[in-house]
Amino acid sequence: MEMNRKPLRVLSHTLKQHHFSVGLMCLFVLSAEANKCHDTYMHYDGLVSCEEIMLPLEVPRSTQKLTLYRYNISVLTERAFSANGTDMDLRALSLQDNNIQVIESCAFCGLPRLVSLDLSHNRLRVVSPGAFYGLEQLRNLNLSNTLMTSGAGQLPVALSTDSLCNLQRLDLSGNCLKVIPLSGFGNLNLTTLMLTDNSIGTLDKQNLTKLIEFTEIRIYLSKNPFDCKCDKVKEFYDWLKNSSQCADSNSLKCAQPEKKKNTLVKDLEKRDMECQNLDARSYVLLGIVLALIGVVFLMVLYLNRRGIKKWLNNIREACRDQMEVYHYRYEQDSDPRLANVAV
Repeated sequence: MEMNRKPLRVLSHTLKQHHFSVGLMCLFVLSAEANKCHDTYMHYDGLVSCEEIMLPLEVPRSTQKLTLYRYNISVLTERAFSANGTDMDLRALSLQDNNIQVIESCAFCGLPRLVSLDLSHNRLRVVSPGAFYGLEQLRNLNLSNTLMTSGAGQLPVALSTDSLCNLQRLDLSGNCLKVIPLSGFGNLNLTTLMLTDNSIGTLDKQNLTKLIEFTEIRIYLSKNPFDCKCDKVKEFYDWLKNSSQCADSNSLKCAQPEKKKNTLVKDLEKRDMECQNLDARSYVLLGIVLALIGVVFLMVLYLNRRGIKKWLNNIREACRDQMEVYHYRYEQDSDPRLANVAV
């Protein structure tokens, strides 16, 4: 029996080596084909094409994975991947780094089975309200490093479509976002939200209340310049401490004020968020300064008391002389006899 098993083991080992070698050869061939394309290629069903493309794109209906890399597509037109108007079996579509600037309404219509869509590293300026219409099965949407300012402003409306009701993972990292586009998340069933490497300074009460509604969501916020001033960080700090929604809460750092720069948000102390006490101290300091000014003023008065007294006496005498003149004139005007004597 042992002698019979030994050849089988050798044969099994040989087959494994053969499969591994074939896999390496396929990978090498694909890499070599891609290199021939000078960084611009289309990859589907194990094939690599260097040819120029036109939209709507014609690929076999049975294609399940499609990659377009570094084409200057600019505009995704209506039904851009369904040339004949028929539904495709496509499950994964990668459009990374194609200089896409506009997504027209119904651009992905005809892809009802699409599960993953990668639009990263483009320059989206226009995102039509119906840009993601027809993607009922989409689970993963990657929009990292791709949104221009105008595109970021239009995104919430595009995300609010009922077609994205099954979306679970949304990547918005690297887009210089200052606020989270939560207004478009109402119909989504997100479990993962990537917001790393943006320009988010804090999450206010409204944003936090909206996030809490997504009970199963895990949000990533590292590499954002958080404002740790006492009047802006308290509610955000409480959320980080009391909620498990932020998956990378232990790596969030303050960007301002300067004295707290690079301090972990979760390491802030209670006194860092007590703005009222800080204001009280400011008022105390202001009172001390005013008291010192008052003391200096009194000292000046004391040191010049003789000169001030003489000055006051002169003013009093001048006023008395002036009043006597007015009184004399009044008596003359009121008595006609005195007036005749004067004449």
